[in-house]
Amino acid sequence: MLSIFYREGGKILQAQTEKGLASLKLEDVVWIDLVQPSGTEKRAVEAFLGTEIQSRAQAEEIESSSRYYETENAIFANTNFLTPGPDEYMMQPVSFTIVKSTLATLREVPLRSFTELQRRLQVNPGLYPSGFGVFASILDQRVDLDADMIELLSKEISQYARRIDDREEIDQELLIDISQMQENTMVVRENVVDKQRLISNLMRSDKVPRALSGRLNVLLQDIGSLLNHTNFCFERLEYLQDTVVGLINLEQNKIMKILAVVSVFLMPPTLIAGFYGMNVRLPVLNAGNNGDNVWNWIIIIGLMAFSCILVWILFRRKKLL
Repeated sequence: MLSIFYREGGKILQAQTEKGLASLKLEDVVWIDLVQPSGTEKRAVEAFLGTEIQSRAQAEEIESSSRYYETENAIFANTNFLTPGPDEYMMQPVSFTIVKSTLATLREVPLRSFTELQRRLQVNPGLYPSGFGVFASILDQRVDLDADMIELLSKEISQYARRIDDREEIDQELLIDISQMQENTMVVRENVVDKQRLISNLMRSDKVPRALSGRLNVLLQDIGSLLNHTNFCFERLEYLQDTVVGLINLEQNKIMKILAVVSVFLMPPTLIAGFYGMNVRLPVLNAGNNGDNVWNWIIIIGLMAFSCILVWILFRRKKLL
């Protein structure tokens, strides 16, 4: 899909076919947005701009240190935009090309920051004198959405903290959920750092209008605060993870303690039972007298009970119970 935003009579109008480029001048076009373009659309835009637009495959192969570069007449920038999923975030690469003052964007999926900007573009055309202004607005929208994502992450972390405080389902599944939350936090932080690097490169460029310097500087400050927030979220997740591991270990230690105490309690009775279970003549026992057999059982059971009580007293004195 192709969307062309061009200036005419003080307004910004929209065209959606590559044929409309033939009647337009480069300086009149503010923004060309390509979403899953066909080969014909992409070639028409490249011919109009006089330069090649990177494909999705090329953008994904570019190293993070080479996502921004300039030529004599154009600026090329590549960055990733996050799209939330059911369990994790997905990185969607977007390519930006600025020739003189015309911006061209290439993406494969609909993005909220682009959709909202397209609505505002035609309502307030005076706020977007060139493609650089559109580019700065896209980054501004993206930083705001990243801030919303980080705020959502913080709320989810608070929910996990309440679950731990209430001792609700503290098990391996909770530990896995916290680990996934850590991964999501790192993905968000990586995405924010990518925007920070891109804006820093723009501020050093001689092609960017000086009027945008203040706006870009504010974006850098916002990104710095987001990075601090993501660091705090990650540290909090590490603390929750350590807490869950500690609570799980305490539960396991309680179980092992119960098993150890039961084993120790049964050791003396087992010894007595084994001693009197030997096939030899033993003291107290008299197989020929039924009356004595009753007292023999009572004596043996008494010895077993006495040994258990003795072990219990020793454990209490040692403060093991």
